[in-house]
Amino acid sequence: MIFESHAHYDDQQFDSDRGELLSSMEQHGVGRIVNVGSDFAACKRTLELTRQYPFLYGAVGIHPSDIEDLNEDVYDWLKETAADSKIAAIGEIGLDYYWEKDPKVQSKQRYWFCRQMELAREASLPVIIHSRDAAEDTLKLVQGIHGEDIPGVVHCFSYSPELAQEYVKMGYYIGIGGVVTFKNAKKLKETAMQVPLERILLETDCPYLSPEPNRGKRNSSLNLPYVVKEIAALRGISEEEVRNATCENAFRLFSKVK
Repeated sequence: MIFESHAHYDDQQFDSDRGELLSSMEQHGVGRIVNVGSDFAACKRTLELTRQYPFLYGAVGIHPSDIEDLNEDVYDWLKETAADSKIAAIGEIGLDYYWEKDPKVQSKQRYWFCRQMELAREASLPVIIHSRDAAEDTLKLVQGIHGEDIPGVVHCFSYSPELAQEYVKMGYYIGIGGVVTFKNAKKLKETAMQVPLERILLETDCPYLSPEPNRGKRNSSLNLPYVVKEIAALRGISEEEVRNATCENAFRLFSKVK
């Protein structure tokens, strides 16, 4: 079975065939999916999807690029919703300096990242961390609030294998998706080879980041076999070993997933 640890099936790109696509997952070997919120509306849509599909679980949290959605009322909603039996994580949360260069807004991102990390601690849930062009601040923040006590995954990992090992030391998982199949993804390929297999999760970030040979097209969990194949080739192991290990890893992290 393949365990998809990061998808966005609430996205409007799936409006035309969402039901048909999700209903086909089991026959294609995708047994569990974590659908991840980004803004407040996406979190609410995610919760609705968890009601419709038994194999689909949710994560609720506000993406750093959408922190204008965050206030105390929304935070209280997140806290209440985190107790739902189908909500398996807080995410995606983190820092994104690629899109945001204003130091004041970056400071606000760090504030809400900390608050949502603490929410995960209180709710005994893992976190799904987004970090783009913010390697140093993300690591400092996670270390500063004793992130080793809050399990989680660094989603769509894009930094060096050395930094990946720093997160692994804290007990974190590394999310690897379609980018690992790109010819120019040297750092991620090295990370996929060097990080312990028991610390890797499969993800798509769909509808984005389709792997080769479907790069540029709408992504879905049906493309995960390409990611499995690439990781297996890089590590010199079988595809079955990759599927089994990453599935076990995901069940270990997302303990509310049955």
